[in-house]
Amino acid sequence: MAIDIEAAYRRYGPMVLRRCRRLLGNEEWAVDAMHDVFENLVKRGDALEDRGMSSYLYRAATNVSLNHVRARGRRPEGPDSETIERIAHAGDAIAQSGARSMLARLFAAQPESSQTIAALHLLDGMTLEDVAREVGMSVSGVRKRLRRLRADLKELEAAA
Repeated sequence: MAIDIEAAYRRYGPMVLRRCRRLLGNEEWAVDAMHDVFENLVKRGDALEDRGMSSYLYRAATNVSLNHVRARGRRPEGPDSETIERIAHAGDAIAQSGARSMLARLFAAQPESSQTIAALHLLDGMTLEDVAREVGMSVSGVRKRLRRLRADLKELEAAA
């Protein structure tokens, strides 16, 4: 059964907009990102089920917002903007600072979803259980990813 996009927009639009605002720190950018999330939903609507729509849209809002930060090449505005920028640009080919370079090397060896896990847990302060629910993994899987990120980061710092 196809997703009712209009109903999803009315029901989940405010949540998606809040998430985009949190990551982008700019109302205009957040609205653009929210529209991109729902545009993507329209494109994928037939392939999706209404089950877990909140989790899917939250993850999509996170990913689209991080993509907007990357594409704009600018820092988001607001609290945690430096950390958000570092996570968003972790995969950039040209790292402009030591920290960015370190994160680029760290995330290059990780699945892309590890960036999302790091953002949800470290930036948003979500519990491991909440992160697991949002990304569709087990708590032990999320814990393992975070442990792996920390261990790999320590290795990179030791080598630097």
